[in-house]
Amino acid sequence: MRTFLGVDGGGTKTDFLLIDETGRVLASHRGQSAYHLETGFDALQAMLVAGIQATLQQATIAASQLEFAFIGLPAHGEDSALLPRLDRIAADVLPAERHRCGNDMVCGWAGALAGRNGINIVAGTGSIAYGEFETRSARAGGWGELFSDEGSAYWIAREALTLFSRMSDGRAAKAALYHLIRERFHLHADLDLCAAVYGPPPLARSEVAALAPLAARAVREGDAGARRLFEQAAQDLAAIVHAVRDQLDVPPRLSLPVSYSGGMFRLEGLLKPMLETALVAGDRRYEFVAPRLPPAAGAALYAAKLAGIAPTPELVAGLARSLDGIGLTEFK
Repeated sequence: MRTFLGVDGGGTKTDFLLIDETGRVLASHRGQSAYHLETGFDALQAMLVAGIQATLQQATIAASQLEFAFIGLPAHGEDSALLPRLDRIAADVLPAERHRCGNDMVCGWAGALAGRNGINIVAGTGSIAYGEFETRSARAGGWGELFSDEGSAYWIAREALTLFSRMSDGRAAKAALYHLIRERFHLHADLDLCAAVYGPPPLARSEVAALAPLAARAVREGDAGARRLFEQAAQDLAAIVHAVRDQLDVPPRLSLPVSYSGGMFRLEGLLKPMLETALVAGDRRYEFVAPRLPPAAGAALYAAKLAGIAPTPELVAGLARSLDGIGLTEFK
């Protein structure tokens, strides 16, 4: 039996999934953040080693028996000096010739499109798009929270905090978001928000991103300013998709599949329909499709692909059935 391990590292959690060549799920595990810029390299390595060992132990499979593993990591490839160290991060537990590390954007793409030509846009803690067409691959976005990650949970939360400051100052009319943020931080005075965010200790990247649902709640309560944040997020995400398509040199009249992954797309009635509207508004043609599989399953599929096993319809269908049978159709 050939087995494949997928690891989908994210800004807030990391999912491990072990499958066989028919797509049957053999084991799963969840770990903490894989964002080494926040957690530190040593904590990332310890989390990955523990997660890999726990997953293999569930299935009573030794690392030497594993056919191949793919480990998707946030920010992989974005620091040339650190890349060799990241590529060896699992070397203590996995044979070097049987695993590969890459950016976690590949996990989202491989799962959402089941390895087909097309683009996947991620809007989770951060944002990024990755696509493949024929023999070409490309990415756009994902330059980090300081000057990129448009449309992500972090970006929406940051813009919501900006809107709160404007509401407090009188530069914008007070609406639902203002009251929700005061309630969330138990503010006695509005300026106390500075201490709550900047610290000490300051809010971590993932803690800032966790504020995004407040903006979504404000939209549902009729806050027009909060709605505009999501509309701008959709426009920015569409621009990232267009940039990937242009890099892939996709024929202009071809209807290219576009899918999505990340927690911001699970906010019903907000970012997903807004993005679909933004994509079809231009002259490029797209087919907006629901994701086939979660990113961790995509990582496992990609591991199989790296071992020479194509993501056939039978393999994809088998994996989907197995995930559904054990309640792992979506990692929440």
